Amino acid sequence: MKTGTNSLFAHIHDYLKVYLPKQRNLSKHTISSYRGALELLVDFVKTQKNTPLTDITFEMLTTEMITAFLNSLETDRGCCVATRNTRLAAIRAFVKYAADRDISTIAVLKELKNVAVKKPDKAEVIGYMSMAAISAIVEETEISAPNGLRDRAFLILMYDTGARVQEMIGITLRDLRFGRTPTIILRGKGRKTRTVPLMERTVQYLQKYLAEFHPDTPRSSDFPLFYAVTHGKPHSLSDRRIRYMLKKYAGKAREHCPEVPENVHPHMFRHSRAMHLYQNGMDLTLVSQWLGHLNLETTQIYAHADTEQKRAAIAAATPPDNPLFSKLNPERFTVNDEEILKRLVGLR
Repeated sequence: MKTGTNSLFAHIHDYLKVYLPKQRNLSKHTISSYRGALELLVDFVKTQKNTPLTDITFEMLTTEMITAFLNSLETDRGCCVATRNTRLAAIRAFVKYAADRDISTIAVLKELKNVAVKKPDKAEVIGYMSMAAISAIVEETEISAPNGLRDRAFLILMYDTGARVQEMIGITLRDLRFGRTPTIILRGKGRKTRTVPLMERTVQYLQKYLAEFHPDTPRSSDFPLFYAVTHGKPHSLSDRRIRYMLKKYAGKAREHCPEVPENVHPHMFRHSRAMHLYQNGMDLTLVSQWLGHLNLETTQIYAHADTEQKRAAIAAATPPDNPLFSKLNPERFTVNDEEILKRLVGLR
């Protein structure tokens, strides 16, 4: 197969549409992660080369290009080192797949070996929001607006459960259990499910939402709990739509609540819920189960983050001339041809 546009996008199509779902039998959430990494990469190359998407080739995936892409994830998109390394791993996995099937792409695989996994300079401190910031964002949703009630119910549920954005997207009507002990079933990484209790206030908003958005749909249905309507057809909310929604509401909330961070993303709701539970006395083991972590070590980041918060408070309360001061660490949708191409090969 000739190396070039057809080869690159043909391999992307087969990788996302055939290999990952049918041969590897990976979950749709995992496939979505690979898809996201590849879409970001081809969009970055398009911009750097100032070339149409259709003209991007394997040869453009040089060490310098991949390194520049990874750096842009941190500087332009605000991603952490862990996300940067995850994107690199996804790109390597795809190129290895292509090299196993097309000898002309082996050179690209060798280029990728020159791109090192980045180690953080220090333990990363997670980003989370105060309860005031969470409330300010949620209150920006206007329940009288067409989708205001949906958006408010979505944000409240996402915070209450600490769910990942893909877990929220995957919730169906039958996952809700309204009984003496209201719960919801979440489907996490590796097709694992967990049952999470719901707070009374969350149930109240969900019941209002169901009455308006699902008045005649059986509660045992596989229909998505949260949906949008495009050209008269309902469909699950997309990751992109959710991020746009958050950006809009956070921007409005920031005007009167300075505690709202500049870069609010769905996972920050998850981090915030976990931190609030931990700070209010929940044992890390229970927090780990609540979040669906496979290993308790993953949950330790919240204990570290809480330590950082205490250090910052001490620093703020310590005069500069205090001898202890030197011991503190202060560092602590218009559719176009390219859109169609992405959909055809599975990038959308």
